Amino acid sequence: MRNAVTDLLGIDVPILAFSHCRDVVAEVSRAGGLGVLGAVAHTPEALEIDLDWIEEQVGDRPYGVDLIIPARYAGDDQGGFTLDDIVSLIPAEHAAFVEDILARYEVPPLPADDEGPGRAGWQTNDAAAPFSANRAGPQLEIALAHRTALVANALGPPPPEMIEQVKGAGRVVAALAGRAVHAERHVAAGVDVIVAQGSEAGGHTGEIGSMVLIPEVVDAVAPVPVLGAGGIGRGRQMAAAMALGAQGVWCGSVWLTTAEAETHPVVKQKMLAATSADTLRSRSLTGKHARMLRSSWTDEWERDDTPDPLGMPLQPILTAQAQYRINRAAERHPGAEKLANYFVGQIVGAMNTPTTSRQVVYGMVEEFIESVEALAAQLDD
Repeated sequence: MRNAVTDLLGIDVPILAFSHCRDVVAEVSRAGGLGVLGAVAHTPEALEIDLDWIEEQVGDRPYGVDLIIPARYAGDDQGGFTLDDIVSLIPAEHAAFVEDILARYEVPPLPADDEGPGRAGWQTNDAAAPFSANRAGPQLEIALAHRTALVANALGPPPPEMIEQVKGAGRVVAALAGRAVHAERHVAAGVDVIVAQGSEAGGHTGEIGSMVLIPEVVDAVAPVPVLGAGGIGRGRQMAAAMALGAQGVWCGSVWLTTAEAETHPVVKQKMLAATSADTLRSRSLTGKHARMLRSSWTDEWERDDTPDPLGMPLQPILTAQAQYRINRAAERHPGAEKLANYFVGQIVGAMNTPTTSRQVVYGMVEEFIESVEALAAQLDD
C-alpha cells in the first residue's frame, strides 16, 4: 500500500499501533506498520532502555513514541507547584473512599518489602507527577535522541516547544483529536498528522463516534493526512475508515490481548470474555474521561453516594497505590479480581481469540483487501 502516511513515515501499511508494551511496538514495526510506544508511565531511565531495545529489534524500520501533555491540568494555575503541593490538593474524603474500597473488597496490603509506586504516579517513584509537562520533557529529549520517526501528543494540542523540538529534529508530529475544531487547532499549531479518535476508542476519548468524526476531521484539515481511530481492529473497519477519507488507522485496544502484550493476566481474560457493551467512559483512573472495562472499581465511582473523581493529575496520584495493590493481588484474591480493569475500547467485543501482534497486522491487511475488492466488484457492469 502507498499513500501520504506510508510515504511520510516510510512504512509498508498505514497501520499505527499504540501500545505501552515494547514487544508489541517492535513486532508491529517489523510487520510493516508503525509501532508507537506509550511513554506516560516510563521513567527517563526506563524509556532509554526500552527505546534502545526497540531499535535493536526493528533494525532500520521506523517506530514512534506517544507522550501525554494535557492542555488543562488541576493545580497548574498556581504556577511552580511541586508534587507535595499537588498532593495537598487531594481531599481527605477521597483518600478515605479509596481506602474503604480496598477494605470492603479485602484487597491485602503490600508486603513490607514492596513500597509500590507511592504517590508520584503510575508505576514510578520519580518526583514528577503523572501526565505532567515536567515528566514529558525528559521523555521527549530521550525520544529525539533515538531514531523515533513520529512523536504524538495524546491530550490536547502539543505545546509549541514540543512541536519546535520534534520538527527541528526532522521528525513527524501527530496529535489526537475528538472534534474537528480540535484538529484545526492542531494543524494551526504545526501538527503533521491528525489522529481522529472516535468515542469507541479505549483510553481518553470524546463523545463523537468514528463514523461521524473521521469525515468531519478529514474535511476540516485537508490536505493534512488523517488517521482513523476508535473501534478499529479489523480490516473491514480499516477499509471503512479509509473510505471516509482517512489515510490509515491508529489502533490501541486490539493489541491488549496479543501474546506480546503485558496486560495483566486477569484483565486479559476479562477482555477475551467481554462484549462491546462491557466498556464505559470513566474518570475513575486518570481524572479525564477514558474508556475502560466496566468493573467493580468503575461501579464504585459511579455511585450517587460516593465522591466524584478528581481532575488530572490528582486522580491518578490518588489511585496509583490502590491500583498497584489491586493488580498485585488480582490473581489470588476474589475482591481484587472484581476491581481489576484497564483501558480498552468497544472493539474488545471482537478480541475473543488469543493471537499475536503480527497476526493482527496481517489479518487486518488481508481483510482490508477483501473488503475493498468486494466493494469494487459491486461497481462492475
